[in-house]
Amino acid sequence: MKILITGGCGFVGSNIAIFLKKNLKKADIFSVDNLYRDGSKINRERLKNFKIKNYNFDIKNYNKILTLKKCDLIIDCCAEPAIEVSSRDPDRIFNTNLIGTFNLVKKTKKDKAKIIFLSSSRVYSIINLRNLFKNLNLKKKLKKKIKINENFETNNPSSLYGFTKLSSEKLIKEFSYMSKIRYLINRFGVIAGPWQFGKQDQGFVSLWIAKHLFKKKLSYIGFGGHGHQVRDLIHIDDVCEIMLLQIKNFHRIYNKTFNIGGGIKNSISLHELTMKCEDITGNKIKLGKISKTSKFDIPYFITDNSKFQKHYKWKPKNNLNRIFNDVFLWLKNNKKIRKYFK
Repeated sequence: MKILITGGCGFVGSNIAIFLKKNLKKADIFSVDNLYRDGSKINRERLKNFKIKNYNFDIKNYNKILTLKKCDLIIDCCAEPAIEVSSRDPDRIFNTNLIGTFNLVKKTKKDKAKIIFLSSSRVYSIINLRNLFKNLNLKKKLKKKIKINENFETNNPSSLYGFTKLSSEKLIKEFSYMSKIRYLINRFGVIAGPWQFGKQDQGFVSLWIAKHLFKKKLSYIGFGGHGHQVRDLIHIDDVCEIMLLQIKNFHRIYNKTFNIGGGIKNSISLHELTMKCEDITGNKIKLGKISKTSKFDIPYFITDNSKFQKHYKWKPKNNLNRIFNDVFLWLKNNKKIRKYFK
């Protein structure tokens, strides 16, 4: 089996590529990544250690995609994931996330391959998510145990990033209807773990732990600046196992869209994350407080995994403590990566 992983030098793509290389002994795995993001060159070296070749170009260049060898499966991890960037640089978001997917679906059709598309929980409406919890009260929210499933509102604005991911889903479905392409769409929540070079609006778990470990400045942003926003987290190792599970079951489960995340048990607020970081690093830093809320931020998201669990008999293996410990040890034991967490 020949597997192309786009965004293969990113956090998610590199971990999936290496995991599949270890577990699919006869698979030929190769990557496409333009090495744009922080840490991608480090991840490229990790791929080299496993003899996984990366092709250094942008997926919006279809002529370059045509030079790639025929594949049996495309795992599309390539995206500009930062929500705020989508408002500042819409051309970049549109070209990478939507034109890029369009080109990959054309290759899928040409090669008579299958595709697994890594979408996002951010396809859901900002307004509708905010209306769930107009008054941010963490205890009340968790008692309600509200989880977001695949039927939640997507028609209202979700950011240009969310638009491009949802539009990419539609593209894949249209090609499937026309050409009988088999696909899987995974709307992942917050993925966390080692080798994530996190930023304020993407990869906040590794950023939070790094800022505490290296005693750097950090602020709560939005919704009053109290750190009450809640997310559920899923370990990158769980994501990798999901990819393997889906590949092995593609003959019977396909043309489905799934929400996938850590769920209620792996949910946490930023304030609670701060306390965890203090415990694990032994450092306490003063956090700033920025009350103003971005029009793209949401107060709460916890994933309803029930559809995915029904089809695959799956539950997350790694809890919050495992996620935090793994990220902490990665940061502590790799001094060369400290420059990426300024």
